[in-house]
Amino acid sequence: MKNFNSLTLIFCLQAMFIMISIPSCHCRTFKTKNDKLIESTCKKTPNYIVCINSLKPSPESSNSDVRGLALIMVKVMETKANDALNKIHDLQRVLTEHNQKVALSSCASKYNAILVADIPSATEALQKGDPKFAEDGANDAANEATYCETGYPAGTLPLTKWNNAMHDVAAVTAAIVRSLL
Repeated sequence: MKNFNSLTLIFCLQAMFIMISIPSCHCRTFKTKNDKLIESTCKKTPNYIVCINSLKPSPESSNSDVRGLALIMVKVMETKANDALNKIHDLQRVLTEHNQKVALSSCASKYNAILVADIPSATEALQKGDPKFAEDGANDAANEATYCETGYPAGTLPLTKWNNAMHDVAAVTAAIVRSLL
């Protein structure tokens, strides 16, 4: 009997060791219904990676329909616009050349337009079930970021990262909203 208990204990310890040592990547993961919705929705956008990286971390995405995913993307647009505007304000404090200050002021007004007009109109349109106006708001935001980027000679203002991020998120948002039409 004592031998049997010892063998059982050794067997259980070995089994536990094997289970612990198996890398988690060998375990099968199951996709939820919404993971599939997010992936199929993101495949219809111009930038799958930006779409996935924007939607998957959001807790709201786990039980959203496509309209809900579009609303999440509008919130991501707002975050990106605020990030860019904060960077512009930081640069306005340190850059001294007149041309740079003029370009920064122009970009600041474009990002203010995104925050004051485009994002609220896109949000309201989605909430009221009018996706065409939401698409227009997202496209306007993408255009404003592009205008900011092309409004000064390349390399003279370090805003490319923020402008590209805003443009990409807005283009993804517009594509998701377009699927609601």
